Amino acid sequence: MDVSILIEIFSNRVIQAAALAWAIAQGLKVILTLCISHKFDSSRVFGSGGMPSSHSAMACAMMTMIGFREGFGSSVFALAFCFAGVTMYDAAGVRRSTGKNAEVINHMLDDLATRGFYMDEERLKELVGHTPLQVMAGALLGIFIGTLMA
Repeated sequence: MDVSILIEIFSNRVIQAAALAWAIAQGLKVILTLCISHKFDSSRVFGSGGMPSSHSAMACAMMTMIGFREGFGSSVFALAFCFAGVTMYDAAGVRRSTGKNAEVINHMLDDLATRGFYMDEERLKELVGHTPLQVMAGALLGIFIGTLMA
């Protein structure tokens, strides 16, 4: 790969805004977890789920930057808007349901283990999706970052 292509990619302000929004959201997850539980949870550095939604922040920062650069009436903004909508719907819908299902299954496995029926299975990840508030917080963070960087 030509180095100039990498330079173009990393110089792209839309990508920079999206990456910054993601990084800030992930950092906030670490800080909020530390404030609430009084311990550092390394899984929060790159993990999904929690407050705020980094997926929503990233998608909305990208969408906002594209709106300012290409125009809010452009086809590429419409594409980014729809992408952000699908991302946020998935985070608060499908992925949140997946996390709830994992919680129930883990509880059932724990209950079976206390009754002598141990299964050699890994615990399912429960913190996968987001509440609507977490999605909204991520979206507002992304829009704010995108606006600042525009």
